[in-house]
Amino acid sequence: MARTEPFDKYLNEYEQWFKEYSFVYQSEIEALRHFIPVGKRGIEIGIGTGRFAIPFNIREGVEPSKEMRNFSLRLGLTVYDAIAENLPLSNESYDFVLMVTTICFIDDIKKAFNEVHRILKSNGNFIVGFVDKNSSLGMKYEVLKEHNPFYRIATFYSVDNVRHFLTEGKFTNIEIIQTIFGELDQIKEVQQFKEGYGEGGFVVIKADKSSN
Repeated sequence: MARTEPFDKYLNEYEQWFKEYSFVYQSEIEALRHFIPVGKRGIEIGIGTGRFAIPFNIREGVEPSKEMRNFSLRLGLTVYDAIAENLPLSNESYDFVLMVTTICFIDDIKKAFNEVHRILKSNGNFIVGFVDKNSSLGMKYEVLKEHNPFYRIATFYSVDNVRHFLTEGKFTNIEIIQTIFGELDQIKEVQQFKEGYGEGGFVVIKADKSSN
C-alpha cells in the first residue's frame, strides 16, 4: 500500500513548507528544469498538489492521496488514482516521467521503475529528484524522522542506491546534478545547481530508456 495517510491529513502543512522555504523550492525547480524536455508529453508520478508539475506544464499525474489528488484536480490537472508500482497507463505513451521526492514513499522501487520504463517511449527520459540520504540535509531528516509526519514513513536513499535501481531497471545515459547547499532557513536566494553529488541536499538524476 502507498503511504498516503500523512498527505491526506497534513495537506495544509505540506503546502506551507513551500511558502516558508520558497527559495529552496525555486532552487529545486531550477535544477529539475535543466533536464525537463520542452514541448514533450510528460507525467509526474506522485504529483501531490502540482507544485512541480505546473512549472513545467505537465498536465498529467498519478497520486494515491485522495486529498492531494483532489487539490490537483481543482487546478485542472488530470490525475490518476494509482500507485507507482501499478500505473494505469499505456506502454510507451510518454516522452518523459518526473518523480520528485516520491521514491522515499514507494514500497517497491524496482517495480515502480519497471513501470516507468514501460510507459516511456524509446529514448524517453526519467527524471528523479530526491533528498540524498548521505547529504547533511538527508542526515538531518533521518534524525528528525520520528518528529515529522512525512519523514516518519519515509525511506531515504543515497545517490548510489538510486543509480543502482536505475541501472538494474535498464536505464542508461545517467546524468546527476545537485542543489540546496547549506541550512534551509539560511537560503535567501535561488541557488545555482552543480554537476555531480556529495555537496547538495537535493539531487536530480536523469536517465534514458534505451532504444535497444
